[in-house]
Amino acid sequence: MDSVFIERLAVDAVIGVLDWERAVTQRLLVDLDLRWDNRAPAAGDDLTLALDYAAVSEAVAQCLREGRFRLLETAAERLAAMIADDFGVGYRRIVLRKPGAVPGAEAVGVVVERGEGE
Repeated sequence: MDSVFIERLAVDAVIGVLDWERAVTQRLLVDLDLRWDNRAPAAGDDLTLALDYAAVSEAVAQCLREGRFRLLETAAERLAAMIADDFGVGYRRIVLRKPGAVPGAEAVGVVVERGEGE
């Protein structure tokens, strides 16, 4: 099955439960694997049939910036729902990382898979 992917999309957003985290933005990194049939856009070289990864990237960034989420889990679930609703993507795999959140770890994060085969 075909997919469109976006790797390491960097978004600065308010995320976290601690008081200091509610007062600053922190860098989040997002990986998306979005199942999309690329045959039709490829056959006609037609952008209107393709999944617009620039539009998806902007929508993801906007959702994270405006959400001011406390939990990564909540942010990932909202992203999964928004991508399905706004872009018509069935299967979505979202990796949401919060670099530097735990001393000694490069990042912490969550993985959410929604759609076919949930």
